[in-house]
Amino acid sequence: MFAGPNATILNSEPLVTSNAARVRAGLPPLPFDAVRPQRLAAPVTVYVEQFSAHPLESDAAGLYGPPDGYVGADATFNRERRSEDDKPVYEVTLSVDDGLYMLPYMAMQADGRPWEGDESDPFGSPDRTRQPFYPSAERVFEEIDRFGVGEDGLGGQLSRLADYEFLRPAPPAGYTARGEVRGRDYFPYRPVHMIRQPSRLALARLTNEVQRAMSSGNYAGGLWLEGSPYVEETAYWLNLLIDTTMPIAGAAAQRPHGAVGDDGARNIIDAVAYLTSRVWADADGRDALGAVVVIDQQIMTARSIQKADARPGGYVTTGGHGGVLGTISSIGRPVVSMRPLHRHTWNSDVRMTVLPSAVRDESGDLIPEKIPVVAIVKHGQYIEESDEVDVSQVVGIVGRLSRMLERNQLAGFVAEGSAPFGTMNESAEMAFRRAVFSGVPVVKVGRGGGGVSEKTYAPFAIAGGNLTATKARLLLMASLLKLGLLPAAEDPAHPTGAEIGATRAALDRYQEIFDSH
Repeated sequence: MFAGPNATILNSEPLVTSNAARVRAGLPPLPFDAVRPQRLAAPVTVYVEQFSAHPLESDAAGLYGPPDGYVGADATFNRERRSEDDKPVYEVTLSVDDGLYMLPYMAMQADGRPWEGDESDPFGSPDRTRQPFYPSAERVFEEIDRFGVGEDGLGGQLSRLADYEFLRPAPPAGYTARGEVRGRDYFPYRPVHMIRQPSRLALARLTNEVQRAMSSGNYAGGLWLEGSPYVEETAYWLNLLIDTTMPIAGAAAQRPHGAVGDDGARNIIDAVAYLTSRVWADADGRDALGAVVVIDQQIMTARSIQKADARPGGYVTTGGHGGVLGTISSIGRPVVSMRPLHRHTWNSDVRMTVLPSAVRDESGDLIPEKIPVVAIVKHGQYIEESDEVDVSQVVGIVGRLSRMLERNQLAGFVAEGSAPFGTMNESAEMAFRRAVFSGVPVVKVGRGGGGVSEKTYAPFAIAGGNLTATKARLLLMASLLKLGLLPAAEDPAHPTGAEIGATRAALDRYQEIFDSH
């Protein structure tokens, strides 16, 4: 179970001080109180009112055995009924070993104020703020097992499916007391003024950790948990880079863990059901589907999934050619109806184990500084400043290209142009041709990801096919790791015939990867 960044699926609503604590402190109570999962420190005997688990239990009272005793108006327990007003109860001793219970949240702030949210004060410093995210998926799994009830009325919905280990390649929360640093070791988005997202260095680190786990022989599959806007990107990256015959699934949530209508718990259960089902296996037992995202009872290929709206069911498939490989049935059974043709994981041409030594260290790990820098440039009509064709006016392209060349790093561009061919205005086209003949590859895609960008319309670029700009960026990054930069012309503005031929031959190698991944 891999904990990824900005993960709503590993997030809880604020821990607000309960009325039990407020009244004890002489503070006014909240109009609506809530109980939260917590642990007992010692055993306690409680008396549970008979027939209180469902409003119609008492209608079938004749089917029930007798209560353990009765509690009177004086709150004392007796084995025999003393008055008609006595309540029949069950006597139960709650053990510390039972696990979590829903209990009033009793914590107060150090200065005596109740907790009203994540922070001591709005927009405060990090040392005055609690972390609402979980450092790994372990506690979330425990709560799902404890409080998530299956159709059979039993808990343990995850424990029944598999055994788990909880890894933290790029988690949304960190152990600051152990020296973990926000923005390097963990990546939250709440409180909003402390949002941090992972850099390309973090991408290398998480890729290395996932590859080590998936090639260790210890696991039957991997589940990647990340924020709902970005799980589609990391899942596709893992689909390209991780060399494994085992399945990889991603899952996310639109609502925090434990909130009303929490969709994350269902997505996790469904994803684990998929991973353990072997519906993904080919005749040789290898993963035939590649990395998928299991969400809203759908199994979607990582190449095609895209978040379109912040609600359950808010994911769409891009490319105009399917992308939903199967479903999780109403009884939780994974059913696969299609298999993709694109290369992935164990047969990917850009998987970790076939990348050149120039981008990996002696242990085979990706070198973080070698992760390519790829910019996305979006085109719109009427964007040129004048009627003249002038490269200098496309500052975003020219400035970024200059920075890329100065740093002598693996780098490229994704040009999102018209639908579906990816065409752009002449000034931008000229700037991108200079980038290509400077050794920096350019991928052209159409806006929306619904059509197919053809090579005919990209003679000095890579046709991105039906990939969206974000997915084309990831594939270009992986391709750069494998192939390196293009051959540079002596004068990028005026390449010779021989230089044009060499560049096109190099672009063809890129095109082969884009056509098959």
